[in-house]
Amino acid sequence: MSFYNKVAPYLQSLLRIVSGLLFLEHGTAKYLGFPPSDFAGTSVMSMGGVAGLVELVAGALIAVGLLTRPAAFLASGTMAAAYFLAHAPQGFHPLLNGGAEAILYCFIFLFLAAAGPGPLSLERLLFGKEKTAGRSWG
Repeated sequence: MSFYNKVAPYLQSLLRIVSGLLFLEHGTAKYLGFPPSDFAGTSVMSMGGVAGLVELVAGALIAVGLLTRPAAFLASGTMAAAYFLAHAPQGFHPLLNGGAEAILYCFIFLFLAAAGPGPLSLERLLFGKEKTAGRSWG
């Protein structure tokens, strides 16, 4: 087994943790005012407010590795919707319409929905070995 095959599962966990925390930060900015931003005080009844709830809940679940697949799938769909409803109408190029981050989140979370949380997760701690795509992290 090569070095890359040995570290890949742990890098998958690291990708999950970092992206979950960054996603969670969007929700905390909207609902907890931290970090302070223009998004603070977003109404729960708005599209941004619904997205903020997904960011809070799914971001926390993804970060700790609990219910990762369904949380990541929901987050991926939310980011796809955010791109097409909020960013794409602003122009074609993601760099110019502000949608590059939404696209990256969408595909990172889609990957995590398919691949699972990796070995460093609450799911593994609570439920034991995870088997993904024919390999086991153990």
